[in-house]
Amino acid sequence: MNIGTRKILDRSFTAMGVTSIVLMAMALLAVLVPIVNGGIKAVFFQATIEHRKLMYNEFGRGDADEIERQIRQADSIREPLFAILANFDAELETMDDVSLKRSYRSKYNQVRNHLHDLLGPLPGDTEPLLLRFQYGKTRWAQAEEVLHDLLFVTKWDSSNPNVMAKKYFVPRVDDFQGTALAPLFAYVETHLDEMLLPQRTFYWGFLTDKALDAHIFGGISAEIRGTFFLAIGAMLFAFPLGVIAAIYFTEYAKDNFLTSMLRSANSTLAGVPSIVFGLFGLAFFINTLKVSESKSVLAGSLTLAIMILPTIIRAAEEAILSVPKTYREASLGLGATKWRTIVTVILPAALPGIMTGGIISLGRAAGETAPIIFTAAVSVGATVGLADVFSQPTPALSWNIYNLASEHEAANEIRHVQYGMVLALISIVLLLNMSAILLRARISKKLKG
Repeated sequence: MNIGTRKILDRSFTAMGVTSIVLMAMALLAVLVPIVNGGIKAVFFQATIEHRKLMYNEFGRGDADEIERQIRQADSIREPLFAILANFDAELETMDDVSLKRSYRSKYNQVRNHLHDLLGPLPGDTEPLLLRFQYGKTRWAQAEEVLHDLLFVTKWDSSNPNVMAKKYFVPRVDDFQGTALAPLFAYVETHLDEMLLPQRTFYWGFLTDKALDAHIFGGISAEIRGTFFLAIGAMLFAFPLGVIAAIYFTEYAKDNFLTSMLRSANSTLAGVPSIVFGLFGLAFFINTLKVSESKSVLAGSLTLAIMILPTIIRAAEEAILSVPKTYREASLGLGATKWRTIVTVILPAALPGIMTGGIISLGRAAGETAPIIFTAAVSVGATVGLADVFSQPTPALSWNIYNLASEHEAANEIRHVQYGMVLALISIVLLLNMSAILLRARISKKLKG
């Protein structure tokens, strides 16, 4: 191969490498930007007076005098709206045309429902039981969406059978022209900001508050703590066992059929789908060993430990094998026993590589969903304490992200919670990984010097 061809190949491989890195960076940005943007909205947003009322009533947070002043200010703007509703109620009672009255009543109920979503309970409403119905919209962005639904009726144009039906909007006020309710729509559109008093808010309680009414309100503290307990618990079980198994394979096991089978089993376990580990954890740890009566943090941690064990064993084994043989020979030559050589020479030299495997396994344990579905996770639950891990299940970020995005009755209304959970999970994994990386770097520095 001449020099010219070699240079062309070098430049081609360099261009391919740079292109791959750029494509990976773009793909990473395409994933992270929506997550970060949506997750930030969980803590930075325009909060209405309904949010401040909720924070004070449920968490005792806020200036009582200032909140009371804002409530009186908002109520003074809402009074003309309630008067319009009362006038229309009286007008309905005087209508003689039963069919017309029934038509107006049906449309009027829709208006009241939208106003209830927007402002909370209206005069004459019964006291709601669910917390979500006791307050209006706590976020200004959601209030603007409800305002649009109040002002316009959604309809579909299917006149052309050759194309898909097209959505269009008709002013709702057209249904009430000539009635006492007609002025309501213009009044709400003009004075909504005065009725809800939006303010820019940094809601740090999203990370520390408990969830309220199935995550309609409140924070994700229970999910964060549950994720930490499951991930750290899995490492407490898997890391020591994985390192011990790696020491056996590299230092004690003979090269025979049994050892070959054990290595093959370990490699096979590394490729088993995570849902299988979840079913195994349910059948073995809960139904057979009965480590807990039902789901628990302990059962989930044990299941995750079994799942990440093959990765830790393989990484630790490779790290130990990478230690130069001269280290062993020098230690044994000075009279040290084999076990003392392993503990004081080989393991310290292999520790950075072993920690790398632990870091990878820790991140996987924190982000897994399938293994904890059957063993530890619940959709709604109290924040578990350290004393509860042996008997109680826990909410966890990975499971609740899936649950809120796919099964929650108000999934579209709590997108900010879903994105906030995803951002929190990514941050926790990065935090755990960074902590382990710094620990590994510190240990390596001590060994070198």
